[in-house]
Amino acid sequence: MRAVIQRVSQASVTIEETVIGKIGKGFMILLGIHEDDTKEDADYLVRKIPLLRVFEDADGKMNQSIQDVGGSILSVSQFTLYADTKKGNRPSFIKAARPETAIPLYEYFNEKLREQGVVVETGEFGGDMAVALVNDGPVTIIFDTREK
Repeated sequence: MRAVIQRVSQASVTIEETVIGKIGKGFMILLGIHEDDTKEDADYLVRKIPLLRVFEDADGKMNQSIQDVGGSILSVSQFTLYADTKKGNRPSFIKAARPETAIPLYEYFNEKLREQGVVVETGEFGGDMAVALVNDGPVTIIFDTREK
């Protein structure tokens, strides 16, 4: 799995002029699921993300987690994170998990984050989404479970 995590002051997902997910302070997560990913990959990310210390403490140092600051997560599935651009100019997405594999893992990932006490809003898997965010910092962190 690949997770692109952006610390945000706000983020939202809109489909056909309807906001379906919206958060204030927290993380915007773009989650790519590889065809070989399993629940163990999701579990790894769920162990890391809620404890990721990228929010400022009273001294202005990145020393607090999303749990410490009471932040929320907007989680959006993004198969294009597994684009293969080695040949030609048109990316290939054959390594991205098919919906029958990706949807259950995406839902599992989000539920496990909720079990950690974090409010999680989502996009719509496969939906034509307009994602808006204000990256705070900017702070952007990338996790890849193949590089643990």
